[in-house]
Amino acid sequence: MTDRSVSEPEARPAKPRTLVLANQKGGVGKTTTAINLGTALAAIGEKVLIVDLDPQGNASTGLGIDRKNRSVSTYHVLAGEASLEGAITETVVPRLFVAPSTLDLLGIELEIASERNRAHRLRSAIQGLMTYEVTDPFTYILIDCPPSLNLLTINALTAADAVLVPLQCEFFALEGLSQLLKTVEQVRSALNPQLSIHGVVLTMFDPRNNLSGQVVADVRQFMGSKVYETMIPRNVRVSEAPSHGKPVLLYDLKCAGSQAYLRLASEIIQRERALRAA
Repeated sequence: MTDRSVSEPEARPAKPRTLVLANQKGGVGKTTTAINLGTALAAIGEKVLIVDLDPQGNASTGLGIDRKNRSVSTYHVLAGEASLEGAITETVVPRLFVAPSTLDLLGIELEIASERNRAHRLRSAIQGLMTYEVTDPFTYILIDCPPSLNLLTINALTAADAVLVPLQCEFFALEGLSQLLKTVEQVRSALNPQLSIHGVVLTMFDPRNNLSGQVVADVRQFMGSKVYETMIPRNVRVSEAPSHGKPVLLYDLKCAGSQAYLRLASEIIQRERALRAA
């Protein structure tokens, strides 16, 4: 791993890089990737905030945040009742924080549907956060979205610098990816011209399954260099970790899933450096 000492300030972005993890299909490893990528980035030395925008709140639960300790949540942030800073909660992982969600988010779309700035609520909240975090700012913000293309996801895409797409190695993977790419293009043209695809991460890869190998080949042919080299294997320890309220890197650092997420974090850091150097 690269030395992330304070003697290299040029290695840190001037403002946090905001990546949204999006896929309208459920069960693709989106929340699992948000939790464990955030943990891996924090382990490398980044300061990371996970914004949980899924009403199910699985990212919050997977990071050990009890539901009774979510008195201020992303619902209050989007409703304009609290700042993002006020919702941020520490996790058991050093340098990893979460803005938790609750089921109240299910009603936010109706509550703000008539507001002119309804798609920009999260972007404004993140901009407000940057005025608070001045001495030790966040370097990465990861937004975990619900498995649908609703106003919550639109808020996330409008607030983000780039999209990270978790894609399960299954038969209909490319079909779902095409739908998401269309949505990203619509958001880019109407709300966020700077939005880009950061990359596609293939999840639940099983080398013993011929279909997995075919999906990998198809996605790499379709998306080219946008597909990360790192693939997340199907791994029992990754599945078990959320029930213990821990990222898999804390639950079992040496398992194949943990090592894959560390490699993914390093790959993302390398892409970020290449983007800044370009």
